[in-house]
Amino acid sequence: MEIIVTSLFVENQEKALQFYTEKLGFVKKEDEPAGEFRWITVVSPNNQNGTELVLEPNNNPIAKEYQEKLVAEGIPATMFGVEDVHEVYTRLVDQGVQFTMKPTEMGKVTLAVFDDTCGNLIQIVQQ
Repeated sequence: MEIIVTSLFVENQEKALQFYTEKLGFVKKEDEPAGEFRWITVVSPNNQNGTELVLEPNNNPIAKEYQEKLVAEGIPATMFGVEDVHEVYTRLVDQGVQFTMKPTEMGKVTLAVFDDTCGNLIQIVQQ
């Protein structure tokens, strides 16, 4: 068994697609109509056949509340692995991305947390 798709609730699918592709460098894999919304997935440019991230609309009140409570508690919605957290932090800050936690060593990992502008905190981690 392997993880093939995972979801992330977003406030605006188009804005999320732009952020995740233009700022973070993911590649759009799927973008299909799904009722009033779209089935949008992005993947790592380094593994385009790997796990897909669905940019899922948070139109469900439970999803919206879940998302808001995670942010209120400072809990990242997901984690992305990076080779050099300091380099990625600097690149994203230069692009205007707001961080809630600068690169911080925690045991064997260094991590940082940023706001994805779509209702989520996202953690990047270098192992």
